[in-house]
Amino acid sequence: MTYDGRVKSPDQSEQRTLGRLIIWKMSVSRMDNNAYLLACTRTGAQLLIDAADEADRLLAAVAQGSGRLDAVVTTHQHWDHHRALAEVLRATGATSICGAEDAPGLPVPPDRTVEQGDQITFGDVVLDVVHLRGHTPGSIALAYDDPDGHTHLFTGDSLFPGGVGNTKNEGQSFDSLIEDVTTRVFDVYDDDTWVYPGHGADTTLGAERPHLQEWRDRGW
Repeated sequence: MTYDGRVKSPDQSEQRTLGRLIIWKMSVSRMDNNAYLLACTRTGAQLLIDAADEADRLLAAVAQGSGRLDAVVTTHQHWDHHRALAEVLRATGATSICGAEDAPGLPVPPDRTVEQGDQITFGDVVLDVVHLRGHTPGSIALAYDDPDGHTHLFTGDSLFPGGVGNTKNEGQSFDSLIEDVTTRVFDVYDDDTWVYPGHGADTTLGAERPHLQEWRDRGW
């Protein structure tokens, strides 16, 4: 099946196989939260991005892969992205990782916090940490530079098809988020970069780049 980044129903997943990495995309909960299970093809090491909900489904996916879970990365502190975190960590013993500024907002203290420019490694796979301030103070994206192809960017709730994440609540900043998304994402990665957001369908930077000024002008 050709991967298109659109999970057809809540109980299904989409699989994308790269040369050195397998990506499973799952939609969990009524809020259509995306959870991504990444697996190193050579070593079987696995990493989960956002244990958002439905721990049983997430753990079943881990078991269907190599059966091990090395780390769980939480993209930001909002409750809908970590409802299954404590249960998944208890069941697997995985290392918990998040952006430093968002650590106090998680249900369990993380084992490791990360900042702009840090890297997360599991098996042969290296993910670059991109700190995107504005949706939350410690929101992070993760970039995988596929040596056999283009970059794959997991953006949490900081970048979606059609715009950046919500910044209308207290403590959020559109100016900060649009600046970071511009300088740390669009100015760094090329148009082939595939974007995996925290909710809904995927996109590419090439599809979104022409609209950056439109987003600035509208303020969201």
